[in-house]
Amino acid sequence: MQEKVYWLGWQVLLSGMAKRIWSLVERFGSARAAWLASERDLVEIGGFSREAAVSISQRRARVDLGEELKRLENGKIDYVLYDEPAYPEMLRGIFDPPPGLFVKGTLPPADALAVAIVGSRRPTPYGLAVAEKMAGELARAGVVVVSGMARGIDSSAHVGALSAGGPTVAVLGCGVDVVYPRENQRLMEKIMAGGAVLSEFAPGSPPEAWHFPVRNRIISGLCKATLVVEAGERSGALITADCALEQGRDVLAVPGNIGSPLSKGPNRLIKQGARLVEGVEDILEEIGVSSLFKAGAGKAPLLHQLTKEEKTVFQLLSHEPAHLDELVARSRLPVQEILACLMFLEIKGLARQLPGKFYVLRTLL
Repeated sequence: MQEKVYWLGWQVLLSGMAKRIWSLVERFGSARAAWLASERDLVEIGGFSREAAVSISQRRARVDLGEELKRLENGKIDYVLYDEPAYPEMLRGIFDPPPGLFVKGTLPPADALAVAIVGSRRPTPYGLAVAEKMAGELARAGVVVVSGMARGIDSSAHVGALSAGGPTVAVLGCGVDVVYPRENQRLMEKIMAGGAVLSEFAPGSPPEAWHFPVRNRIISGLCKATLVVEAGERSGALITADCALEQGRDVLAVPGNIGSPLSKGPNRLIKQGARLVEGVEDILEEIGVSSLFKAGAGKAPLLHQLTKEEKTVFQLLSHEPAHLDELVARSRLPVQEILACLMFLEIKGLARQLPGKFYVLRTLL
C-alpha cells in the first residue's frame, strides 16, 4: 500500500492527536514503518508505555485500511495529506498541523486569503447581525470566511458568506460525516455545495468535548486573521484567538456593550492589543489588502492577477518590515524566486523595499 494509506490509518487510530502522529513517524522514519511496528518497538522506539503499546496494537489489528479507503469513497470524503498541493498553505505553516484533512466539498485554492469569524453559541441579535454582515462583506471582497459551524456566531458567519455568493469553510470537531449540531444539516449541505467542511478527526468521530479546543487551532491556522464578535470570559472563541496569537496571526474584535457578559471577551482582547473592528475596512486593512478589495465590489481583480508565488509572498507582507531571509524561510521558495516576486510586486505598486533588504506593503504606507 502507498504511504498515504498508513497516514490515514494513524489518523483513524489516533484521531485528533497530530503531535503524537508526527512524533511516531519521525521516530520510525515513515508512517508505514510505524504502522508495522511490533509492541516492543512501539515501546522502545515509539515512546509508548507497555500498556499503551498493547492497546494500540490491539486496536490497530481491528483497523482494515482497505475498508477505511472504501468508507471514504462511499462517503465522498477526500483525504488530503500534508505534503499534497491541495493542503492549505497557511495551515501547513503552524506548529502542529494535522497530518491530513478529511474533506467534503471543495477546498478553496491552497493559497486563498481567509479570515476566521468566531464567537458565542448564545449571541445577541446584534452579534448575529454583525457576524453575518462582516462575513458577507468579506466574501464579496474575495476573502474566504472560515468558522466552526457551531450554533450562534459561527453559523451566522457561514450564512453571511453564502448569502454573498462566496465560499466558506467549516472546521468540525467531529467527523465530516457527522452533522453537529443537528439543526445545521441544511447549512452543512450549502457549505459543501459552495465550499468545504473539513476535520482532522476520522469519519464517524463523535463531537466530544475535548475535540473542540483541538480543532480551534485549525480554524485560526487556516486564516491570516481571526475576528471575535461576541464571547464570554470562558468562550471557546477566546481559545481560537489564543491559537491565532501563538501562530503569529492577527486577532481582531468587535467591541460590545460594557454591560453585556458577551462583550467581556472581545473587549478584553481589544485592551490587550487586538484590532478594534467597526467595519470590514478595518479587517481588510489589518490583513494588508485595503487598497485591493473594495467592499461590495464582489471581486478582487488585482489580487487574482498575481501568480501563485506572488500571492504567497504578498500574503507574507505587512506594515511591519520583513527581511528577505524571513520571507525565504516562511515561503519555502528559492531566494531567486522570492526576489523576482518582490520585484514584480513593487512594479505593481503592492510592495516597497526598505534599506537592509527589508520589505513592506505599499498599501499600508
